[in-house]
Amino acid sequence: MFKNTYQCGFLSILYSIGSKPLLIWDKRVRNGHIKRITDIDIQSLVLELYSTNVAVTYIHCPADPKKSLGIKLPFLIMVIKNMKKYFTFEVQILDDKNIKRRFRASNYQSTTRVRPFVCSMPMRLDDGWNQIQFNLSDFSRRAYGTNYIETIRVQIHANCRIRRIYFSDRLYSEDELPKDFKLTLPVKDRK
Repeated sequence: MFKNTYQCGFLSILYSIGSKPLLIWDKRVRNGHIKRITDIDIQSLVLELYSTNVAVTYIHCPADPKKSLGIKLPFLIMVIKNMKKYFTFEVQILDDKNIKRRFRASNYQSTTRVRPFVCSMPMRLDDGWNQIQFNLSDFSRRAYGTNYIETIRVQIHANCRIRRIYFSDRLYSEDELPKDFKLTLPVKDRK
């Protein structure tokens, strides 16, 4: 999808405020919902994924399972709200040995397990909104001793609220981020 696109800085694959946030995504819903709602904490539209079973409600990009994202930027950043329920996400990459590998992070797993094609790891989320920064190059090197080439696919499961999902060439400080990439909490009136 993005293989022939110039990739530098930021590359957004989901923005909840956009006119069609799931344009390049496909979704699966069972025992729950995927819908755009207004989050009261940030007073903005967000995408909510909710289900009684995290395995059966998710979104994935690209929508066509035969296609590849082809994103070479090594940092995956997700602005996600902790719903205080089970949540997991998965990223499939291609490494320099031409092997497809998956990294799966969840808030219900307690240990890291590295298998030949899947690495699952625990993730801790703070209450409220979180910025998850996932260094795909570092994970590939540490888990498999290989070099990250590109991201093939991203899959986000219930239960969470999503503001934005994007890739970047490096980690940026809050001051360096474009305005649309920042999560700002509204100022409450004092009376």
